[in-house]
Amino acid sequence: MVNVDKVRFNRSGYEAVLSPLENSILEALWEKKKAKVRELHAHLKPRKDIALTSIAVGLDRLHKKGIVSREVENGQGGAHYIYYPCTSKQEFEKSVLESITNKLIYNFGDIAVNYFNERFAEPRPKRGRG
Repeated sequence: MVNVDKVRFNRSGYEAVLSPLENSILEALWEKKKAKVRELHAHLKPRKDIALTSIAVGLDRLHKKGIVSREVENGQGGAHYIYYPCTSKQEFEKSVLESITNKLIYNFGDIAVNYFNERFAEPRPKRGRG
């Protein structure tokens, strides 16, 4: 499960729990399945003016958070990391929601549980910003 420390409710999508750079990197990794830092840089560079070192730092942060894994590949120029997502996009979403829900229940206890029971017994509202 992804450990969510901070939620930015003023941001949408994964940027609510990841930085914009981490979000872009993770989206690219889900698309590519596996990639080296340079490959991700080449993939993201046309869309964002971003330094290679920024991609490397972002990948390292995602790795420390347990969101991506890496393998070492020896080749020309020495060893290189190959990064890949630990989970699918859908599993990641579920994990984020689970982490947030668990923290709400831990912090608010029975009040949160009762609220969820009441809230999800009601008909679902139409999707939109609110």
